[in-house]
Amino acid sequence: MLRWNMFRPKLKQLRAYDRRTLVLILSIGSCQQLFAQTKLPLTDLSAFSQPSGNWRLAGGVNADLQQHNVLQTTPGTGILVNLPDKKNPGKDLFSAFQHGDLDLEFDYLMSKESNSGVYLQGRYEVQLLDSWGTTAPKASDNGGIYERWDDKRGEGRQGYDGHAPRQNASKAPGLWQHMKISFQAPRFDAAGKKISDAVILKIELNGVTIQDNVVLAGPTRGAIGNNEVPQGPLRIQGDHGTIAFRNIEVTNFDAPRPELSDVKYSIYKGRFDNEPNFSSLKAVATGSQSTLNANMAALPNNEFVALYTATLNVKKEGNYTFNLRTTGGPGALKIDNKEVLSYRNRWDKQGSVTLTPGTHQIEIQYYKNTDWARKEIGLTVKEASIREFSLADTNGASDDGADPILVTAPENTILRSFMDIRGQRRVVHNINVGSPTKINYSYDLDNGLPFQVWRGEFLNTTPMWHERGDGSSRPLGAVQVLAAQAGMSIAKLDNKDAAWATDTTGTGFRPGGYALDAAGKPTFRFNIYGTAINDDITVLPENQGIYRSITAQSPASDLYLRIAVADKIEQVAPGLFIVGDKSYYVKMDDAKANTIIRNQNGRAELIMPLQAKIGYAVIF
Repeated sequence: MLRWNMFRPKLKQLRAYDRRTLVLILSIGSCQQLFAQTKLPLTDLSAFSQPSGNWRLAGGVNADLQQHNVLQTTPGTGILVNLPDKKNPGKDLFSAFQHGDLDLEFDYLMSKESNSGVYLQGRYEVQLLDSWGTTAPKASDNGGIYERWDDKRGEGRQGYDGHAPRQNASKAPGLWQHMKISFQAPRFDAAGKKISDAVILKIELNGVTIQDNVVLAGPTRGAIGNNEVPQGPLRIQGDHGTIAFRNIEVTNFDAPRPELSDVKYSIYKGRFDNEPNFSSLKAVATGSQSTLNANMAALPNNEFVALYTATLNVKKEGNYTFNLRTTGGPGALKIDNKEVLSYRNRWDKQGSVTLTPGTHQIEIQYYKNTDWARKEIGLTVKEASIREFSLADTNGASDDGADPILVTAPENTILRSFMDIRGQRRVVHNINVGSPTKINYSYDLDNGLPFQVWRGEFLNTTPMWHERGDGSSRPLGAVQVLAAQAGMSIAKLDNKDAAWATDTTGTGFRPGGYALDAAGKPTFRFNIYGTAINDDITVLPENQGIYRSITAQSPASDLYLRIAVADKIEQVAPGLFIVGDKSYYVKMDDAKANTIIRNQNGRAELIMPLQAKIGYAVIF
């Protein structure tokens, strides 16, 4: 529970709105207990403290790409929606629980030009904003850490210490987005004095890291107080715009960490292909350390085993997972003389064990048999309510020290590589096309279609070009998969319900490569069923997605183009479709086009008869 004396010195500095909010928080007789990992049920609003009328539950939600700050809902539960209006003016929403260190994960959907935010401990705002299409995001954009504020700094300089996202990974209004925030609360000594700042350890937006290890020297603008506390409520901004949330999951890391002490070591020379009988060996050096490390002066460069013993003080009963890294050779871990990680010729090893409160004797074996690897030992531990942390003075980083090989696209850029689609398949004959507008795509030459698009930076080619490599690259932005499974973009159908061909058998398919225009933009060419196809893909205005133009030379009447495949496809307006779990839009040039939504093998397909020219946009 929060104590009044935490707030009183700063109360007079708060706005009237903030003072009312503060009284609301302090009126809670007791806070709900937050278990280590909790998914807020959203079958009612019991997870929140006295929610105002602008907050309600819904079973479904939709936004119009053209309507400013408007969400339409359908009855039900499972989705938390903020719908401020004249009758219910927007007020912020506070959790009924307090938190310190936590991971917060949620889906959210914004209306056009909407604005909201999540305040960790009610004090540190992560901005939620319709930043769709922005190429140079600021601290006030989606995923930014909002500025601190000080009127004494002078006009135009009041805002400071904001942190823009590394890149804009935002989706369009009306599409579900996913954010994960890892937060470390400020630390205080026994007298209540702050000894370390709060830290945003990481923020991921739509699968892309946009903030990393950002130190928060103090509360951001609009905080419920300028003081900092060990625990505070989650707060969702409700006075700016409409927004919907679902799948809100909180992992609370509030348990005390285990502590490693009394570290001793013995060093034995030689190459060991299995665990030896240490009692029969003579150590070449022994000693003690303040922390677990491989920095002993007597440690040879190679062919040795270092045997460590230490005391592990556990303060909470639980199932603990240990990760041991022994660079250059095998390793093993025993606790209370019981094997947790057996001798294995792997540098990285993981194992779990249930530990009770109290002291436990720990033994670690580090074997090094690879001469080119550096000497390094790493040991981390985690538990359901304890964030993974290092028990050694190193995180056991990779020994190769390879710098990432990143390719940007300051102009239209083409790069061939293998491309893996989220564990579905590897596209071997793939062309990656990058744009200076940071809208990029990958094209499958074997099937004649763009199979993924992404917003953000271009490619990480480290897997392809580091040492021998494996020929593959990775997108650097937020990826939207368009075709996870193999299949031609054009097929011959006896009727609109016939099965779609999964390969080129009987199609006469011949890839024709691509031709570049004066700006270096490719148009892909192929022949199928005797019809010559030109496939031209451009970036939409304001970086809203891609536009695909298909031209076909004298197409037969029984040829069809497949535009989208997903678990669900819904027409939301003439010529406008929303694909998947509100993942992206398809907008046809011709709103009256003869498009067909059909079901094939439990999946929805959007198809239409092939014409001399077809154009549509993929908006994401």
